[in-house]
Amino acid sequence: MNCLETIQAYAFRSIGFGERLLPRSDFTLCDQFTLIGSGMLWNIYFGAIALVFGFVFATALALAKNSPFRGLRKPAEWFIFLFRGSPLFIQFFFAYFLFLNLKALSPLFDSFTAAAVGALIVLFLNTSAYSAEIFYGALRSVPKNDIEAADAYGLTGMAKFRRIVWPTMMRLAWPSYTNEAIFLFHATTLVFFSGFPSWKQQGDALYYASYFADKTFNPFVPYPILAFYFILLTLCVISLFGMVNRRLNRHVSQTQRKRMRIRMNLIR
Repeated sequence: MNCLETIQAYAFRSIGFGERLLPRSDFTLCDQFTLIGSGMLWNIYFGAIALVFGFVFATALALAKNSPFRGLRKPAEWFIFLFRGSPLFIQFFFAYFLFLNLKALSPLFDSFTAAAVGALIVLFLNTSAYSAEIFYGALRSVPKNDIEAADAYGLTGMAKFRRIVWPTMMRLAWPSYTNEAIFLFHATTLVFFSGFPSWKQQGDALYYASYFADKTFNPFVPYPILAFYFILLTLCVISLFGMVNRRLNRHVSQTQRKRMRIRMNLIR
């Protein structure tokens, strides 16, 4: 089949639409670009959903860790320590076997053994812990002058947090949080290489890149294609988060703005 037919057959194969059988011989660049690109749909799904819900939970965790009440502070500290202190791959492994045992107890947990739900929960908890530590550091760095000014204007409780503390916290944390978002999307490649199996060969981008590398005995074609897709995804994340960063800093002078810097995370 030509390249257009290949795209029509495999563009959405990773999510169950299109040709059921994978190509088995005579692999073309179009085959590899199409299937690896199709697998990227899973990576985007995992990263985007985990980020959205993790952002909310991380904010709550940061506030709990900063709370003077021990009953709120200690559980938040231990949660953050547990998920930051253990490798993500091990978290996937233990979560899958936990969900298998829960499935044996009740059919309500059937969907948890699928990557679409179970792995998403692990990614959500993991990024919540890392993001909470970032937000906690930013929360502790909110200038006291801003809080005193809010008190002088009579702002208290939720009004002070919503209008003064939270915007400042986000402005300070956003560059580091952008790095966390990038690393989270990269971490989604571990899903189908951990305990969670791919259903009917419907895996992510790394799953299909490995498939082509095994079949052709040439990893120097599929893996650069995989890297190309993730570079594009990273550029999209940087652009989107950069727009939010400019919005958060719109009232700050150019010399005082905190620049976004991408730093390598060697150990996840």
